[in-house]
Formats: sequence, C-alpha cells, structure tokens
Amino acid sequence: MLDLASKELKFIPGVGPARAEWLKKELKLLNQEDLLYFFPYKYIDRTRFQAISELTADASYVQLKGQFLSFETLGVGRSKRIKALFTDGTGSLELVWFKGLKYVEDKYKLGQVYVVFGKPSVYGHQLSIAHPDIETPAEQTGQPKAGLQPFYTTTEKMKAHYLNSKAMHTIIVNLIRSLQDRVPETLPAYLLQQYKLMPLHEALVQIHIPSNQQLLKQARYRLTFEELFYLQLHILRYAKERERKYRGYPFQRVGDLFNTFYHTCLPFELTGAQKRVLREIRNDVGKERQMNRLLQGDVGSGKTLVALMTMLMAVDNGFQASIMAPTEILANQHYDTIKAFLGDLPVKVGLLTGSTKAKDRVRLHEGLRDGSIHLLIGTHALIEETVQFHNLGLVVIDEQHRFGVEQRSRLWRKNDMPPHVLVMTATPIPRTLAMTVYGDLDVSVIDELPPGRKPIKTIHRFDNKRAPVYTFMREQLQAGRQIYVVYPLIQESEKMDYKNLEDGYQHILEAFPGVPVGMVHGKLKAAEKDAQMQAFLSGQTRILVATTVIEVGVNVPNASVMMIESAERFGLSQLHQLRGRVGRGADQSYCILVTSYKLSEDSRRRIEIMCGTNDGFEIAEADLKLRGPGDLEGTQQSGIPFDLKIANLARDQQLTEFVRNIARDILKADSALDQPDNLLLKAQLRKRFAHEVNWGVIS
Repeated sequence: MLDLASKELKFIPGVGPARAEWLKKELKLLNQEDLLYFFPYKYIDRTRFQAISELTADASYVQLKGQFLSFETLGVGRSKRIKALFTDGTGSLELVWFKGLKYVEDKYKLGQVYVVFGKPSVYGHQLSIAHPDIETPAEQTGQPKAGLQPFYTTTEKMKAHYLNSKAMHTIIVNLIRSLQDRVPETLPAYLLQQYKLMPLHEALVQIHIPSNQQLLKQARYRLTFEELFYLQLHILRYAKERERKYRGYPFQRVGDLFNTFYHTCLPFELTGAQKRVLREIRNDVGKERQMNRLLQGDVGSGKTLVALMTMLMAVDNGFQASIMAPTEILANQHYDTIKAFLGDLPVKVGLLTGSTKAKDRVRLHEGLRDGSIHLLIGTHALIEETVQFHNLGLVVIDEQHRFGVEQRSRLWRKNDMPPHVLVMTATPIPRTLAMTVYGDLDVSVIDELPPGRKPIKTIHRFDNKRAPVYTFMREQLQAGRQIYVVYPLIQESEKMDYKNLEDGYQHILEAFPGVPVGMVHGKLKAAEKDAQMQAFLSGQTRILVATTVIEVGVNVPNASVMMIESAERFGLSQLHQLRGRVGRGADQSYCILVTSYKLSEDSRRRIEIMCGTNDGFEIAEADLKLRGPGDLEGTQQSGIPFDLKIANLARDQQLTEFVRNIARDILKADSALDQPDNLLLKAQLRKRFAHEVNWGVIS
C-alpha cells in the first residue's frame, strides 16, 4: 500500500532539497502526505473576463484580456520600477512592477494580446495592478488555472525564494500526477455508499485541480466529513473507554453537611439552573464511575457555590476534595468565599499556594494525610509530590485551559482510583466547539444570574470624546465606587497605534489628581502584582490601570466601571471576560468601550455585539463565526486533538453534529471496531492519534 507519510518532499518534481527545507521550516510540511493535505484557502474563477471600464477600487481579483499601450521605467536604485499602460478597448489601467524588471522588459511586447490577472488598487487616483500574472491566450489554454484557480498560504520568506501560491500549486499538481490514482481510501465502503461521498483520490484531485464548482463542493464535503468524523470517533471512543475502564468512588448519600448548608447557610435561593446542575452532578457521583463534567457558567453565575456543594457531597461520604485555581489571587478569593459560605459548619479548609510558609505547609501536609483537612484550595502547588491526600474523592479545576495537561494529570496519580472531576470555566464555549474541545466530558450549563444582579450597561465611545467619559468616571468615584482601565499593550509599539499602558497610567494620574491609582501587568513580579491587586481589592487604590491580567477571576464587588481603551484590539470573548470584572455587586455597573474612529468592519461588528448583549453564549457563537476556532482563547491548550486542515467549526456546525451521531451509532454497534467493515476505522484512528494524550482520563 502507498505510504505517502514515509515519502520525502524533495523527490517531487520541482521541489528538491532546498525547497523541501523551506516547506518544512515555514509550513511544517514534512512529507508528501502533508503536502497533499495542504489545501487551498480560496479559489478565483478564471472562466470569465472583466471589462476595465467596469472595474472599481473595491474589486477583488480580476481577469482582463488586452494589449500594452506603453512601458515606462521610473526611479533609480531601490525605487526603480516599470509602469505599463494596459487596455482592453473599454478603458485602460496601469500595471506596475518593482522586482524582476529585466524579465518584464524582455518578455512583454506592444501590440500582442495578453491575459492579465491580479488585484486592482487605487494609486494617485488611477487604478493599477502590482505584479500581475500575465500569460498569452495560448499559454492559458488547457491549464487548470483557466477555470478555478486555487490559492495557497505562503510566507514572505517563501515568496523571496520563488515559492509563491502559483509555485505551490505547480508542485502539488506534480505530486498528484505522480500518484496515478494510487491514494488508498481512508473510509469504509459502507460509509462512502451510504452518505454518497466522493472517493478519496478523486476528492484530493478536485480540491487542488477543480474541474468545476459542483465537483469542488463535493470534494470539500468529502474531506470535511472525514476530518470531523474521525475527530468525533476518537473523542467518543475515549469517552466510552473511560466509562468502561475508570471506576469512581460512589457518593452514596446526601448527608448532614450538605443538607445543613442548603437549609441554613445559603445566602440566597439557588437559581433554577444551579439546582439543575446539582442534580446532574448528584446523578454522576452516585454511580460507580468517575464523573468527568464540564461546568460552564457566565461570570457571576454562581459556579463556585455549586462547586462547594459538590465538595460537601464528597465530605459527607468520607472523602476529601480540592479546588485548583490558576493564580494565587483566584485561589485566595476561593478560600475567602468558601470560608464565608461555610460559616460555623465543621468543615476544615486549607489553602496552599506558592506563598504558603514552610511551617504552615508542614501542618497542612499532616492534615491532608490524616484526613483532618476536608477541603484544599490552591494553585499548581497542589500537584507537588509532597502533597498527599488521605482519601481524595473530588477535584475541581477552575479555568482549566490555564493549566498544562501534565500538570492536571499529576492530581490523578495521588489516588489508586481517579477522583471525580468537575471542570469549571467562565469562558462560554459554543456547542460545536465544546463537542470538540471538551467532547469527552459531560456538559452542564448555568445560564441564569443570581437574583439582584443588574445587567452591565455597555457603551461605545470614540477616543476624541473622552471628556464626558471622565466626568462620568469622577461621578462614580465620588459615589465611592472603583474603576478598571484596561490597555492592550504595555509599551508603545511602532507598528500598532494603540493606547499603551505606561502612557495611559501617566494620563490617568493627570486626569484624576488626588485619586490613588494602581498599575498591574504581566511583566510585574508575582509578589508585586499580588500587592497591587490586594491594594485595589481592599480599596486602597480607587483606579486600577491594567492589561488583561485582570481578565479572569478577580472579584471586586465595589468596582462599577470597566473602561477598555483601544477596544477594537480585543476579541469578543476577551472583551466579555473583561466586562465580567464589574457587575459583581448590587450597584449598576458600566463597561465603556473606547475606540478610534477608524474601525474595520469586523471591529465595528464586535463593538455592536458587545453593546447589544450580555449573553456570553451568544457572544461566544458570534466570536466563533468572526474569528474561527483557532483564535478562541484557550482552545490550543484545551485539547483540540489535531489541527483542522479543511473543516471549520463555525461553518460546519451541522456537519459536526451529523458525523458525531454517525460515530456514536458505529461505536454502539461495535465499540472495539473489530468487525471486518470497521477495521479500516480502527487503523486510521491508530495512525491519526498515535501521539495523542488520553484526554478522556485527564480532562
């Protein structure tokens, strides 16, 4: 059988050792299979010609047929260029070259018919195309580019070595022609037949050398189906394996601590969503299998309270529980919140962070080993080898994408049997992405805010209308409130004209004389950062100038204003997370998005969405559509099992659910994939995920 993964790129006609090295270095293409699955990012229709008289400045790629009227060499040295006037009889436009001038002078002649292809732009009130593709009609005949021309991602370094999109296409066409219909099929015949899928070899030919739009559509569907299908099959198979293999500690009763807390200690009535989630968790931990559940809830929705009540279930059944938080500030915050919730209940809570003193650590370790400490709250210090539990039955991981896989897995090794796992995130995840990133976890959602919380009012202001914003901020300060001011950069960047933190800090000091102002950013040492945060938490500083380090977890109920400078610089989910730092008390809170007048269409849309809704899930769906899954915060760390080469989780939501159901049915009938028809599936999973961590075991 042909194994393209073992065949080197340098043996493809037109590649050689030097180009093979560039493909490896710039695009991470290591072998012929990688190249074959390096798909175009767009296609341009080369079947029609436009008239120059119809062209506008916002036109995309155009194809023209006509003649040169004149050539002119301008400038000297590095500014030397050739400008040509090209006409098709309906009008004229300029063609410009800054490189390869000798080639242009020798190649193109007046009075001869040429086909010109490129992207027009306006320069000095004149339409022009820089470095167009040019061919004679004879050269174009019979070539694939006479129809749909594919475009491939390349880098500036590659282009400097003559590896542009056109060269990439030529190389891939050479590879396809050398294969001669020998690419082995990767899906069983029954799936191809049942779902009317194009055979693999034909799909690969059509994706790179499309005959027409219809066949291109069929090829893309076949390849997207396969990619999403194997991803879902992999996730569901691990979930089944985990369910079969990993037993859990059954919490057989709801005991005195839980009931006493529920009836006498709750500061307010649980929302319907919190009650529903607790029932789902209770059902999980009551079984003799490990719970592996994702708890999604918007900022301020009451996830910590649900986590505490789950931990009380563990203690009622003779087990210990722990919460691992990504920062000391968040760990301290959980500790204070939980201690306040518990009041006089006989539950001993420990706190372990990098700042815990040596003598306190000794007492803490003893209490964990003898079981006298029931709940442990901490940072990554929890995973140190010296931390040993008497009987760890439940682990709660807060904002899990902030931890590395290996870090989280060390908690599991502290027990013979893995503890129940509750993963919490305040980053709402669209359903399609959750099926992929957290596909092997059961998902619970808290989609209600506790009573008394007022929706945050979000306002957009341009940066030249700053005076009224400052007047409003002074009113809030006079009312006793506190304010966040967030900047995207620490120091001024020559490349990006965004407000920067250091200048902003000085500006705020001048604009609010006499008001204590703090500053925090990622380059501060941990102790200094914590000191600044504690000063704001205690009310010593009234304004906190910061970067996005305050994005997760900080709870200052007295802060009522979040002003985000250069808000166009941030993604939707990030803006939503920052907004969630206010609105945590009973007072009306505000988020002010300050931008320049010059907004791209995407930036304008993001600002409109933020001003239009406080719903984190609605925002996450919009973010997925605007930016794609690869850009969403945390997804790279959270475990998308492999890079998606052709599927798009925003565009292909329905197909993702469709193939997930197909994968589920196959595993239901043949969980080990041992039936003859499914042996190919088993072999493909082994090949595609040979180096993957078992996400099902370690969340």
